Amino acid sequence: MARALVVYESMFGNTKAIAEAIGEALAAEVVEVSDAPDVLPDDVGLLVVGAPTHAFGLSRPATRKSAADQAAGDRVSTGRGVREWLDALAPLGHHVTAHAFDTRIGTGRLPGSAAKAIARRLRALHCAVPGKPVSFHVGGTPGPLLVGEPTRAAAWARSMLVGNQA
Repeated sequence: MARALVVYESMFGNTKAIAEAIGEALAAEVVEVSDAPDVLPDDVGLLVVGAPTHAFGLSRPATRKSAADQAAGDRVSTGRGVREWLDALAPLGHHVTAHAFDTRIGTGRLPGSAAKAIARRLRALHCAVPGKPVSFHVGGTPGPLLVGEPTRAAAWARSMLVGNQA
């Protein structure tokens, strides 16, 4: 059976918490993006990638610096971001089903989405991306996650398995 891998970038720990909820529901390995492999192992058949939405999209060095300036404590991700990892990821030599998620402020309809940018990059790598990107919500820039978001993330992950999308 193919293995599942969850890769995340997180500044304040909110995206990490969502990634961990997804990983637990999928019985998947959960990896911070700095530790993610540059060549996806052949036994990975399901890839879930998530990042915080910064300035209406995926983080960049400047937006990560801005986040660091706002951090009251230690940041989770201090190296490369998901953008750089996906840009450097070696072309896939096997079938991979992939899903994208992000964390973002509030539940309103703000423009831009890290998850949509992740999904585009995953498709460019020839991953099958069967579902729409999903956003999980935080109460402000440093968080916290809104009540129930980790539970919703776990349910989303389980739906990947039930819907034969894994």
